[in-house]
Amino acid sequence: MAKTYPTRIDIPEGSRVKLIELLNVNLAECLDLYSQVKQAHWNVKGTDFIQLHEFFDELAESLELHADEIAERATALGGVALGTVRMTSSTSTLPEYPNDVADGMKHVGLLVDRYGAFANRVRAAIDTADELADADTADLFTGVSREVDKHLWFLEAHLQA
Repeated sequence: MAKTYPTRIDIPEGSRVKLIELLNVNLAECLDLYSQVKQAHWNVKGTDFIQLHEFFDELAESLELHADEIAERATALGGVALGTVRMTSSTSTLPEYPNDVADGMKHVGLLVDRYGAFANRVRAAIDTADELADADTADLFTGVSREVDKHLWFLEAHLQA
């Protein structure tokens, strides 16, 4: 069992351990997606450069805020947030982002795939948090899900014309 710190949150320790693990897996995915969006932001080229460069930066800022909320919930439950680059890379299931992409719409397509995978993972986390009787964690994931789905829609709209 992972080390936990005492808390007066009345969720049983066994459930808290599972919730902390769930939060850390999603933290890794969120931070990995953040770094991949930044990769696209830094390397996008083409006629839509400025629009996509700025859009990708907005997406990254949103993910950074979600990562902070996820990490803080893990620690509030008495856990340790696992958010270094190496911890993230060993946990995230997102595919590696290619380093040879410049075209804006190619970046958008790659991000659509990754946002879709993350969105699905977050929706599953809502159900798991509910099963573990933690409405606060489920609510946190619901907020993340709502915004990630909105940003997925924004990305997909670029490809649907």
